[in-house]
Amino acid sequence: MPSRKFADGEVVRGRWPGSSLYYEVEILSHDSTSQLYTVKYKDGTELELKENDIKPLTSFRQRKSGSTSSSPSRRRGNRSRSRSRSPGRRPPKDARRSASASHQADIKEARREVEVKLTPLVLKPFGNSISRYNGEPEHIERNDVPHKNTQEKFNLLQESSYISTQYSLRPRREEIRLKEMDSKEEKFVTKELAVRTFEVTPIRAKDLEFGGVPGVLLIMFGLPVFLFLLLLMCKQKDPSLLNFPPPLPALYELWETRVFGVCLLWFLIQALFYLLPIGKVVEGTPLIDGRRLKYRLNGFYAFILTSAIIGTCLFQGVEFHYVYRHFLQFTLAATVFCVVLSVYLYMRSLKVPRKDLSPASSGNAVYDFFIGRELNPRIGTFDLKYFCELRPGLIGWEAVLTTMDIIHDGFGFMLAFGDLVWVPFIYSFQAFYLVSHPNEVSWPMASLMIVLKLCGYVIFRGANSQKNAFRKNPSDPKLAHLKTIHTSTGKNLLVSGWWGFVRHPNYLGDLIMALAWSLPCGFNHILPYFYVVYFTMLLVHREARDEYQCKKKYGVAWEKYCQRVPYRIFPYIY
Repeated sequence: MPSRKFADGEVVRGRWPGSSLYYEVEILSHDSTSQLYTVKYKDGTELELKENDIKPLTSFRQRKSGSTSSSPSRRRGNRSRSRSRSPGRRPPKDARRSASASHQADIKEARREVEVKLTPLVLKPFGNSISRYNGEPEHIERNDVPHKNTQEKFNLLQESSYISTQYSLRPRREEIRLKEMDSKEEKFVTKELAVRTFEVTPIRAKDLEFGGVPGVLLIMFGLPVFLFLLLLMCKQKDPSLLNFPPPLPALYELWETRVFGVCLLWFLIQALFYLLPIGKVVEGTPLIDGRRLKYRLNGFYAFILTSAIIGTCLFQGVEFHYVYRHFLQFTLAATVFCVVLSVYLYMRSLKVPRKDLSPASSGNAVYDFFIGRELNPRIGTFDLKYFCELRPGLIGWEAVLTTMDIIHDGFGFMLAFGDLVWVPFIYSFQAFYLVSHPNEVSWPMASLMIVLKLCGYVIFRGANSQKNAFRKNPSDPKLAHLKTIHTSTGKNLLVSGWWGFVRHPNYLGDLIMALAWSLPCGFNHILPYFYVVYFTMLLVHREARDEYQCKKKYGVAWEKYCQRVPYRIFPYIY
C-alpha cells in the first residue's frame, strides 16, 4: 500500500478544479483505495483531490521584493532608461513607441491570464460543493498558455501596472477596459462560487445510514408492525415473551373513522396554538446560505391551554378511557396520517431549490423518502418539522433548535413516524401496561424513583441548556469559566462543564429518566422495560451518527476533544 504524503489536519495548498489556482485547505481524510484526499477550504467547501494537486505551504513562499534579480518590473524599467538621461527628460519618439508597444503586449498578456484564471470556473460544470476531482488536465478555450501559479499571476499584473504608470502620458483606455472586464468577471465568478457553495450535495451511497436502502425499507415496514405486536402483547393477561406472538385482530377492527377524526382534531388544535402570537421569537442556527429561520417559542403556553381544555372536559364528564379502549385504533390512525404526510413532504421537496435540501439527502428516492429530502419544509411561516417535533406527540421540548433533528436531518418518514406515532405510543407504554397489570409501589421506593428521575432531568436539562447558551453566545460572561478547543471552522468545542464529563451528557440524563419511568412497573415482566432497552439502542446509534458528523466537521480538534473526554455516554463504561 503506497504511503500517504499529507497527514489529517495538516494545512496545505490545494488546486481548485479547472484552474491553476491553489488555495489554503485542511486535510480531512485520505481514502487508501482511491488515493484521494478529502480537503476543506476556508469557505467550508469540501473536495477530493489527488496527491499531485496538493502542495505544502512552503512551496508558495513569496519572492523578496528587495532583490533586483527577482523583480521583472525593475529589470524592464532599467532597460528603458539611459544612465546619462535625466529622469525628467522626455524619452525619444522611438522609445515612446517601443514602450507603448510593450504596454499593449503586457495588457494582452494580462487579459489572457485573466481568461485562463476565470474561464474554467465559469464554463466547467460544477453542481455541488462537495465533489470529486480526478486531477486530469482541463481543456482551455481560446488560449493554450500553460497554467502558472498564483504568485506568477500576481507578479505579471504588478508588472503591467508598473509599466503603464511609468510610460502612459494620456488616459489609458485599454487599461480602463481591462479593469472593467476584471471587475465584471470577478463579480460573476464570486456570485457563481457563492451559489455553488450554498448548494447541498447528496451524500454518497457508501455514506448512507441505517443500512442504506434495504435498512430503511425494513424500518418503514417493520416498525409499525412491531409497534402493534408490542401493544397487543401488553393487553394480554400474561404479557410474557413466551406468549409471543399475540392473537391478531381483524384489520377492520383496527380502523375507525371517528378515531381518525379525533387525531385530526388534536393535530389542528395544536397547530392553532402554535400559530398564536404569544411567546418570544428566536432565530435558528445559520443555514448553508447564511439565512436564519425564525421560530416562535410558545410550547409552554400550548401546554397550559391543552391542560385547561382537558380539565374542562373532565369537569364536564367526558370519559377519557375512550382513548385507552381505542388505543390500537389511534395507533393505526396516526400511522396512516404519518404516511400521507410523508408522501406530501417528498412530493413538495421535488420542487424546492437545492439550497433547501437536507445535508442527509442522497438522491435515492426510497432513502430520501425515509430520511427526508427537504430540511425545513414550511407553509408560509408554519414550520412543519418544528411543529411535529414539539407539539402533537411531545409538548414543551423547546431547546431543540441546535439538535441534529433540526440542523441536519430532513423531514421525512423517519421523523414523521417518530414524532406522531412512536413517541406518543411508546413513551406512554408504561402507563398503558399498568392499566392492565397494576403494581404496588411503597413510598420509600416511590421517593427513590422520583429522586432518580430528577437527577436525570438535571443532567439532561443542564447539558442541553449549557450547549444551547454556548452556541448562541460563546462570549457570554456566564460561560467564561468553561474551557474550549478551537476548531478550523472558527467555532469552539466545550471541554469542561457537563461536556467535559462525557461527550453526550444529555443522552445520559435521558436514559436515567427512561429507567425512572419504567421502574414503577415492577419486575414481574421484562416487557415494560422495552422502552429503556430501545432508548439505549437509539441513543448509542445516534451517538455514533454524532461522532461521525463531528469528526468530519471538526477533524483534528474533535480527536483532541475525544482524548480530553474519553467516555461517550456512560462514565468509565462507554
